[in-house]
Amino acid sequence: MTAPTELEAEVPTRQRVVDLILHDGPQTARQLAERLDLTPAAIRRHLTGLLDEGILTSREERVYGARGRGRPSKVFVLTDAGRAEFRQAYDALAIAALRRLSGEVGPNAVRELSVEQFACIEERFLRSREANPEQSTIEALVQALEVDGYAPSVRPVHSGNQLLQHHCPVAHVAAAFPVLCEVETQLFARLLGSHVQRLATIAHGDGVCTTHVPTPLPTPNIPKRK
Repeated sequence: MTAPTELEAEVPTRQRVVDLILHDGPQTARQLAERLDLTPAAIRRHLTGLLDEGILTSREERVYGARGRGRPSKVFVLTDAGRAEFRQAYDALAIAALRRLSGEVGPNAVRELSVEQFACIEERFLRSREANPEQSTIEALVQALEVDGYAPSVRPVHSGNQLLQHHCPVAHVAAAFPVLCEVETQLFARLLGSHVQRLATIAHGDGVCTTHVPTPLPTPNIPKRK
């Protein structure tokens, strides 16, 4: 057996099981044990727990062509609930990777990576503004955020608008690294040309990410000197 890397060791084994089945399809207990460097007893323990929780189910392995002697092998597949687990597996892996990056390169490396990741939002925003010059900046930002599954909307308030994000694809990662929310807020301020204020975030336990976008102050009409 090959010893797992330090990064793999930081990811819970059950999440590695879910991630492996999600990407490579149904697996037998033997296949899982070999690929995850686990003993048969250890993999059975994890599989039993995942079956009891409804994350996995088992069925006979489909055999194409002539079937050999003996009972067909049992394979483990994801249920609908199990498919929801894959995002948590990615979150755990991302958090472990960012911790490694921060420890080896420095905390500012996470900020720089966040800026690079959010650059795609800015690109979509600029394309939308170019294609629809009459569109408001906040409408263009909503369209840019929709692509990544943030489920955004705008709620008018007496002092401006509130940009609402009803879903956050990186909520678990942002809870561990608040700098993601900071970088995102700074991006919103720059794109909207406004001093925005983050009022709530899903990453910190709120139901919706809420960003206040104040109404721009009118430019004073100063008469020209004669």
